[in-house]
Amino acid sequence: MKGSNQTTVRDNNERLVLHLIRRNGVATKAELTRVTGLSPNAISVIVNALEEDGFLLRGEPMRGRTGQPSTPLRLNPDARFHIGLKIGRRGFDMVVVDFCGSVRARCEQDHDYPTPVRATAFVENNLDTLLQEAALTLDAIAGSGIAIPSQLWHWSGDFGALQDKMDVWRGHDIAATLEGLLPGPILVENDATAACYAEWVFGARRIKPDSLYFFVGTFIGGGVVLNGGVFRGCRGNAGALGPLRIPDEPGGTRLVDHASLTVLHQMLDHQGTPHPARHLADQNWNSFEPALSHWILRSARSLAHAIVSASAVIDFEGVIIDGALPQDVRSRLARLLESRLSQIDLGGIPYPEVAQGSFGTVARAVGAAAVHINERYMVRQEPDGI
Repeated sequence: MKGSNQTTVRDNNERLVLHLIRRNGVATKAELTRVTGLSPNAISVIVNALEEDGFLLRGEPMRGRTGQPSTPLRLNPDARFHIGLKIGRRGFDMVVVDFCGSVRARCEQDHDYPTPVRATAFVENNLDTLLQEAALTLDAIAGSGIAIPSQLWHWSGDFGALQDKMDVWRGHDIAATLEGLLPGPILVENDATAACYAEWVFGARRIKPDSLYFFVGTFIGGGVVLNGGVFRGCRGNAGALGPLRIPDEPGGTRLVDHASLTVLHQMLDHQGTPHPARHLADQNWNSFEPALSHWILRSARSLAHAIVSASAVIDFEGVIIDGALPQDVRSRLARLLESRLSQIDLGGIPYPEVAQGSFGTVARAVGAAAVHINERYMVRQEPDGI
């Protein structure tokens, strides 16, 4: 993707510059000129405008090179703030996120099942405290995002919710319910897709422009990054990875039947190990052994099959594994997944690079905020790198 020197497309050019700096961490005017195809004068005008609007900060000039010193440009984390709200099957999670993806404040609440009334009460009871913790006022928030499972009323029996309690979500407009409580425009996204947005927009630049993203939660979902942007599909269901078929694995034919925390709960119950309804990712899960090791192996086998099937359709360069898991558990799962992939005949398909996600359990709430950044300050096709 190239820029245009016409002043009527300034917004696109500004997006392009912000996108490049976000994906590369820092960039100089000379690098931006080379990659975008814009003139040096056009880049200077754009950079000056973005600095004046508070989006960019200048670093110390880099000396010791031929010609004038180059000044690295980076994003200003205080440029914009957004609120992300995750409405999950086991808990609520609300965060204030800055322009660079740092969580300035966070609050959580467990529940046995979610309802619109409970979601509204959670926001009402916690928003003021959240803003105070972030040292921000309501008018400092540029917008809010909501991450919520699609068709939340499905599979209610799998996590112990009464169907009639969950049926209230059918056709419910949660954005309209929370309008007036959450500040700014409200965007709603599937929770696993939102987690993928968090990785693409704010992640540690591990994610490739063509990647498959998995989020292991109560169930399992994910997202597809294609041609340098999160691909949602014509109905917004791209990356609904739970129904992927898994061969030769006792316990079910779908990925969700194996690589999900609901399955781990079932294994712990069979083992006779007490466990909370929602495991906290900052706790030690060693007490869950040996069921935990069996679950990690089962999940890795199933994920490997799912990745082979998906890679036969789209040539994914990378795979990201994230979830509501402690970092050591995510690491074990990623390492074992790499090992399982190496043992499968991919029929000539290159092995994708496997990496851990950047956010863990907070990914969905952060991703709800990241949707705003993606919509307003990024381009939809990955430019050539700097």
